[in-house]
Amino acid sequence: MATLKTLVCHTCCSSSSLLTSSPDISPSSAPLSFCRRTSRLIRPPDSAIVCLLRPQPHVPVLARVALAQTRPRASLSATMATGVKEVLPPALTSTSDPPPIFDGTTRLYISYTCPFAQRVWITRNCKGLQDEIKLVPIDLQNRPAWYKEKVYPANKVPALEHNNEVRGESLDLIKYLDANFGGPSLLPEDPAKKEFAEELFSYTDTFSKSVVSSFKGEGDDQAAAALDFIEQAFSKFEDGPFFLGQFSLVDIAYAPFIERFKPYLQEVKGTDITVGRPKLATWIEEMNKNEAYTQTRRDPKELVESYKKRFSAQL
Repeated sequence: MATLKTLVCHTCCSSSSLLTSSPDISPSSAPLSFCRRTSRLIRPPDSAIVCLLRPQPHVPVLARVALAQTRPRASLSATMATGVKEVLPPALTSTSDPPPIFDGTTRLYISYTCPFAQRVWITRNCKGLQDEIKLVPIDLQNRPAWYKEKVYPANKVPALEHNNEVRGESLDLIKYLDANFGGPSLLPEDPAKKEFAEELFSYTDTFSKSVVSSFKGEGDDQAAAALDFIEQAFSKFEDGPFFLGQFSLVDIAYAPFIERFKPYLQEVKGTDITVGRPKLATWIEEMNKNEAYTQTRRDPKELVESYKKRFSAQL
């Protein structure tokens, strides 16, 4: 991941001297406790949040099992149309005051231009957590010193402030949001789909590195092979146009990068990545109907210009 960030998002996700990956952080299984002041159940900071959709304790165990087995996944439309049109706050700079850190507010620190941060931003939107998770954009070209000192010593985005802890790494965070917050589930229960999801998560770095190599005037064959792999992946499950058939975190993991690669290769190399890849073309079309995703998109012209500055000298 560190190498990929240097190539793809060197200035928009991290500082040049701090590109190491932080260890995975898993929620603990500590029991709930009762807070007399608020009359609410609480969980220690490291642990997962109780899903609001979980059956209530008074439901018999067997009935709960049956309910879990028969409860349908959220419909695709639920993830596509959030009904929330968010007013985006301005990015914080070196002259901006810090937010009241660790005051109980859940905050997602992002950069509007970073594809890694965009993954977590999309997940937040798809789960309808705009009111529950506050967006805090950082200007990484003029980042505030307090971000490294008080929030996230790795000094990169994305980062999630939750339960008095700060977590990082985009793939870890999208899974964390899905597992620990309410809203529609973004991973399937089907074991075969779960296994394939992990394979595709593992392939994200290889995919991006292969395509980026063509930006530098090398590895065109590698880029084509990576895109062909993606095309073939869409054939694994036939119950929908997405990687796992139905929309999932896997689509979120790839969307920010394909969003950038497609216009850049078209503009600079005259290559339409959807030619000969009809399933990829359909996937892009379907993703562009997803409001939770489109609200995070950048202007394609802006993305192309950004990549031109970074890679054109290497062509």
